[in-house]
Amino acid sequence: MIAVMKQENKRIHPHKFTLWIALASIIMMFTGLTSAYIIKRNLANWITFELPQIFWYSTAVIIISSITIIISRNYFRQRQMKQYRLWLAITLVLGIAFVLMQYIGFTQLWHSGITLTKNVSFSFLYILVGLHALHVIGGVVALGIVLVKAYSPRVKTYNIVPVDLINTYWHFVDLLWIYLLIFLSMIR
Repeated sequence: MIAVMKQENKRIHPHKFTLWIALASIIMMFTGLTSAYIIKRNLANWITFELPQIFWYSTAVIIISSITIIISRNYFRQRQMKQYRLWLAITLVLGIAFVLMQYIGFTQLWHSGITLTKNVSFSFLYILVGLHALHVIGGVVALGIVLVKAYSPRVKTYNIVPVDLINTYWHFVDLLWIYLLIFLSMIR
């Protein structure tokens, strides 16, 4: 009986399992896109370009947001809900700041003539960074939902699963951005 209970405790929560499957499929998608980028950059009409400086600043913002979400999770585990909500709200604000900085970066690219349909190299940039931005926006929405639930007077239990899910996803989009930024900076 005790062995069965210990085995049940080792099972991964179904929502966590679903998230890991989703993250694996996102990894495969970005692996395919970056592989295609490497192959296509050998085309004669490939144009190299510089990334806007704001993309580097946005990297600092998303890294800081990964730290703040860790802090919020730690406060949740300690059941210090006021601090948990504060740090989760800071993470949400940083996530929104990241998205806005990405928008500014795209605007700078557009005004410098680097448009979506002008060249295949520009199209890849917009697709890679744009898809990442969509995933971050999804994370921002999820952060908002978790934050609203944290303020709900109806929620009386301390369920760590949603907190763990948003933490895992947020760290994932952070690492994915770092990968993409390094990739786009080095592979031109």
